[in-house]
Amino acid sequence: MDVLKNRNLSVKFQILVEIALRQPNVQQKDIAERLNLTNQAISEYFQELKENGWIEQYGRSKYRVTREGVAWMLSAYRDLVSYLDRVGEAITGISVCAAIAESAIRKGQEVALFMEGGLLMATTRPLGAVRAVAATSAKKGEDVGVTEIRGIIPLRKGRVRVFSVPTVEKGGSRAADIELLRSELNGKALLGCIGLEALALLRKIRRNPHYFYGVREAVVEAANSGLDFQVVVSEDYLSPLLARLGEEDIGYELIDLARPGGG
Repeated sequence: MDVLKNRNLSVKFQILVEIALRQPNVQQKDIAERLNLTNQAISEYFQELKENGWIEQYGRSKYRVTREGVAWMLSAYRDLVSYLDRVGEAITGISVCAAIAESAIRKGQEVALFMEGGLLMATTRPLGAVRAVAATSAKKGEDVGVTEIRGIIPLRKGRVRVFSVPTVEKGGSRAADIELLRSELNGKALLGCIGLEALALLRKIRRNPHYFYGVREAVVEAANSGLDFQVVVSEDYLSPLLARLGEEDIGYELIDLARPGGG
């Protein structure tokens, strides 16, 4: 725990990590900027690290962490991991999160947790390995507080399908394969729509989207909650949508609705 209690050792640990990542060509000024230190301060730290025997210099701007330095880093790392484990236990023990009660639940009763329809559910049935303690009482269908969660709830990301519609300059909904859209749309999955060309196409098959505004964030939240989502999107809004999915590491299937030759 010395690394957390002692500012000098904490900075030395961070500097050693930076040296290990950059060696052998190490620029003190780059590390100083990253750790928000002055050039004088970083120079003094480097000198102390050499005196400690934790780094060695063997040329201009060439440093490496010594065997002794690595040993000290590993010891400090183990202390940090042990402390973070305790932090995790403390947070789990005192935090209360909300779930939907599958049945009537009494405060203090042990419950099982599971995901259903993108919602965290709590049940008194002996279901699964994820257990918790009810922090509040609740009737069936009410929100219930749960704490002391033990275990990890497995959660798959939802399946995302993206249907691209030509822009109005390329014919819009008139240039789209309406039968392909009709046959490929899932009647159960959530449906989003971006762009007026896409909306006009959906209206042609008498489908109303669940989402027309804020669709990019809606699909991200839904997919991360395990819900399947389909988006009909005009081509000029396609790139921002795909980029957002990429940022969240959400896989998708892209279906181009443009008919060959348009119109």
